[in-house]
Amino acid sequence: MNEIEIMLDEVNPSDFLGVNNANLKIIQAAFPKTKIISRGNQLKIVGDDHEIQDVKVKIAQLVDYLLKKGSLTETHVADLLNHKPDSESTPQASTDKDVLVFGPNGKVIKARTPNQLKMVESMETNDILFAIGPAGTGKTYTAVALAVRALKNKEIKRIILARPAVEAGENLGFLPGDLKEKIDPYLRPLYDALDDMIPAEKLKQYIESRVIEIAPMAFMRGRTLDNAFVILDEAQNATELQLKMFLTRMGPHAKFIITGDITQIDLPKQQQSGLPTAVDRLKDIKGISVIQLTIEDVVRHRLVREIIKAYNRDPKDDKK
Repeated sequence: MNEIEIMLDEVNPSDFLGVNNANLKIIQAAFPKTKIISRGNQLKIVGDDHEIQDVKVKIAQLVDYLLKKGSLTETHVADLLNHKPDSESTPQASTDKDVLVFGPNGKVIKARTPNQLKMVESMETNDILFAIGPAGTGKTYTAVALAVRALKNKEIKRIILARPAVEAGENLGFLPGDLKEKIDPYLRPLYDALDDMIPAEKLKQYIESRVIEIAPMAFMRGRTLDNAFVILDEAQNATELQLKMFLTRMGPHAKFIITGDITQIDLPKQQQSGLPTAVDRLKDIKGISVIQLTIEDVVRHRLVREIIKAYNRDPKDDKK
């Protein structure tokens, strides 16, 4: 008799084991000659070497499924153990290009517009992507989903999300609290996107272990960002020098997405956004892609499109 230990470090053990260990009981029933003992995030498997290895392979497949789908039901466990990956009750890992990740409870996160799909396709062949467009077009959400997918697929080791700490003329110095409490409200949209894609407990672990880092753009200075998927959001609020600083942090094994809306620049009047200049300078470099999202990509409330159109109209035209 031999024994091995398997650590469930990548997933929430309770999600893997199921309610009242229901999933574990199905696994145990499928391998009656072995004994499977659960302790916290550890599984101890006791049995002959051949069957232990079979259990180890199946557990790895189930962990991978849970990572990609965000949930693992008793039916899914039974189907996967019985070699039925194509059954109707077990959704495919990803048969469509526009399916990015499965969030908590199996929520499907996918590209919803042609230009969002272009973002997905672009990152397959480019290492830097500029996604430019108005509010509500899913620029940030799609970028975060691409980063989460890369992390789940172990293509990168960490995700770094950054934003310039500039918003609508507000001054950080006048906000209450310590530096983290001052900065967090500016980064809230990034947290919101992650909440849709990663279970809360797992997200907390990722942030505490710095697998996922969310920080102001200024915190990137002097660093080399490697083996990472890096997103700069609201890049219209970065100056030319700041954008140059950020882009030159790129390590040899990294992916960068820069998102922004050049119609919503919140920099002081004496400062100019560096985003239009960066796009113009870099657009013809191989490995760098620029995608322009439009009003047609707006995925928020139907009125958001009309609001954007109204603000884009010349007031003089309304008087005619």
